[in-house]
Amino acid sequence: MLSLERDDQGGPVLVPPRVYAPHEDTLLLAQALEREPLRPGADVLDVGSGGGALALAAARRGARVTAVDRAWRAALTTRLNAALARLRVEVLHGDLLAPVEGRRFDLILSNPPYVPAPGPGLPRRGPAMAWDAGRDGRAVVDRICDGAAGLLRPGGALLLVHSGLCGVAQTLARLNNAGLRAAVVDRRCVPFGPVLSSRRQWLEDQGLIDPGDQKEELVIFHADRTH
Repeated sequence: MLSLERDDQGGPVLVPPRVYAPHEDTLLLAQALEREPLRPGADVLDVGSGGGALALAAARRGARVTAVDRAWRAALTTRLNAALARLRVEVLHGDLLAPVEGRRFDLILSNPPYVPAPGPGLPRRGPAMAWDAGRDGRAVVDRICDGAAGLLRPGGALLLVHSGLCGVAQTLARLNNAGLRAAVVDRRCVPFGPVLSSRRQWLEDQGLIDPGDQKEELVIFHADRTH
């Protein structure tokens, strides 16, 4: 059954089952997008578009937006929501940055899968594709950190959100090592959702949370290419 959600500007976003709906991390990243200088006609890439809320937010600012998701259902949902909003968004199906290899962007947005998971590898189907990211939660984050610089124009920037459970220092170091100038620009503590709540004991056993923890910290990273 389709659910009707709201994007950061209150616009309707249709989200079918097994597609990631806008949550706290989406809203926090959308607020960072609003603060980001963005000229009309700027080229923006949304990596892991889900239902398309961030892609629509960028398109409303006059950007030329490309959205990518590795789940067919998510890619089709982004395309549907862009059509309903009468916004032009190029939607591509594929694995992270691969569909736009060789292109350059002024801004890259990403709310990738980042939840630590006990299972090996990444899920290939089902709703967990939107959040499970390996035992340390970095299976997707690291690939974005390593590849974003090659897709940015000089002066371009990456806005990335993930949980503090994945390691804030690791992301800053990885982005800096990739040739970007990275910083944390926002943080917010939120209660565990159903997925983290169901894994609380496993997260404790892995040393990722302290006993009794019921909140995670969402972190926004800004990384720009200066050269």
